[in-house]
Amino acid sequence: MQKYDVFGVGNALVDTLVLIEDDFLQKKEISKGAMTLVDTESQTSLLADLDGKKKELRSGGSAANTMIALANSGGTGCYIGKVANDENGAFYRKDMQNAGIAFEVEPGKGATGTCVVLTTPDAERTMLTNLGISIELTESDIDLDKLKNSKISYVEGYLWDGEGTKAASVKTMEESKKHGLKVAYTYSDPFCVGRSREDFIHLTKEYIDIAFCNFEEAKAMSGEEDAEKALSYLGGLCELVFMTMGAEGAMFSSKGQVEKVAGFPVKAIDTVGAGDAFAAGVLYGLTHGLDMQKSCRWGNYAASRIVMEIGARHSISLKEKLSEVLG
Repeated sequence: MQKYDVFGVGNALVDTLVLIEDDFLQKKEISKGAMTLVDTESQTSLLADLDGKKKELRSGGSAANTMIALANSGGTGCYIGKVANDENGAFYRKDMQNAGIAFEVEPGKGATGTCVVLTTPDAERTMLTNLGISIELTESDIDLDKLKNSKISYVEGYLWDGEGTKAASVKTMEESKKHGLKVAYTYSDPFCVGRSREDFIHLTKEYIDIAFCNFEEAKAMSGEEDAEKALSYLGGLCELVFMTMGAEGAMFSSKGQVEKVAGFPVKAIDTVGAGDAFAAGVLYGLTHGLDMQKSCRWGNYAASRIVMEIGARHSISLKEKLSEVLG
């Protein structure tokens, strides 16, 4: 069986990307910058209100974005997420495979999950998500053979919103520990942390070797307003933590020692997938012999390139930039 760098698990969603003005959010009373769960009727109504706007489809979900960016860096990965046997599910499967990620989960009945991603002129993204069948992912969907043949497992925090997806998350982490894999985890969203903070603290202590977060999520986890204090709190829970700081770059805590790695100055037009791309760069580095500073620098570069794009997909080959960026 093929060996994989990363075994990813997350919500499988087809993203619809739309550029809008701020007044649209105000008119619709949508919370800017957040991920909000919506039902099918609400999402259908929203799309009707966006009729005439240019829309782009992508296979998405946080961990899926990371896996695609990992492959673009030259890494290998497989992804576990649930789609339906419908048009969106067929699109998702083909899109993932075309991106170079193994995706072989048995489809289910119902509707594939979807996410409308609204981006305003300040590059902030607002997501309205209908999870669809993605919440029907269970521990039986976890491919243990592929997991055993991977170096790192990577699980997204959004999965903690459903009982079956919780079980799939824990199964992945327990089996990873059993077979000697490092467990990487992203807290996903400050609202996600707000819903599940105590559980996330327990998971971090019990299973997680590598945690990913942004400053807002770190504040929500730690209760600290200072960046270094927030990161140090998380560094006390697990061995290695990476925290993104937007244009400033990122910080990481390794065995309690905090370091900062400068970012790349670019003009952001869309922040969708920046954290996902950062995680991809770091995971590529950690599975290809790079030290933590270079892994973090590569994560910063991957994130800087994605905010120059519309959507969470790089239009350039990251692999061809490795030697230029890292020397």
